[in-house]
Amino acid sequence: MSATPILSTVPHIEVETAADAAAVEALVLAAFGPGRFAKTAERLRERAAVAAGFVAREGGVLLGSVRLWSITVGGTPALFLGPIAVAADNRRAGLGAELVQACLARAAETGQGVLLVGDAPYFGRFGFVVAPEVRLTGPVDPRRVLWRGEGLPAGLVLPA
Repeated sequence: MSATPILSTVPHIEVETAADAAAVEALVLAAFGPGRFAKTAERLRERAAVAAGFVAREGGVLLGSVRLWSITVGGTPALFLGPIAVAADNRRAGLGAELVQACLARAAETGQGVLLVGDAPYFGRFGFVVAPEVRLTGPVDPRRVLWRGEGLPAGLVLPA
């Protein structure tokens, strides 16, 4: 993966590199704590392959991260977004939104839809809608299963 900016309007968003792995893990742990390991979304990420990762960096300091994971929904290839982690002192700076935009740009390049588990009021501004016919292999509030892509998918979500 290259460390060049992914979007010219957001020069501090870069493609994640292997050298970022430890810092990304530390950031995610700080943002979500060990409770994240009990979540259905984390169970899916443990079995899926990373399709892309993005980091927000300023002056060499990692401020945020997000990943896209290869999944299928009802047998159709898609991407699973998350977790979005931003350092506590930067959470109001709009970095989370910029990281989401980087993911959506990558998804557009691949022609795949994006699924996530999150807050509809926050992700609605990016075009995400509730996907009532999507099923995950664990407990999840169906109102938090969101989709952005062609049509509404249906079926079981599995790692690709």
